[in-house]
Amino acid sequence: MTPIYVLDGTQIRTLEDFWRVIGEAINGPGGYFGRNLDAFADCLSGGFGAPDDDDYVVEWRDHQVSREHLGYPETVRQLEIRLSRCHPTNRPSVSVDLAAARQERGTTVFDWLIKIFEDRAPGVLRLG
Repeated sequence: MTPIYVLDGTQIRTLEDFWRVIGEAINGPGGYFGRNLDAFADCLSGGFGAPDDDDYVVEWRDHQVSREHLGYPETVRQLEIRLSRCHPTNRPSVSVDLAAARQERGTTVFDWLIKIFEDRAPGVLRLG
């Protein structure tokens, strides 16, 4: 039987909430499943927290609630954090992304997560 890991979209208001919710859904209370985009992508690829086989489903219930909360205001917040921590050579590109997000253009945190699911674990994510 295919395991189904359920994400409660009403509990995801920030990217940090997403890390907590997916970690607990897959690995139990306090569970880890990435705490940054690269680690999350690695976890989805297997061997770092994903089930041993690729036969699992992540069901993101109430994803529209998450989509709203992980929209441009959260994207701006995350890009501001990234800008404060990134290598100086990356600051120009992060600054461009930040300026776009402030104008509500470009991808959002929600879009980033969906893209990682699509790229690293195609067919695993179900939006509900």
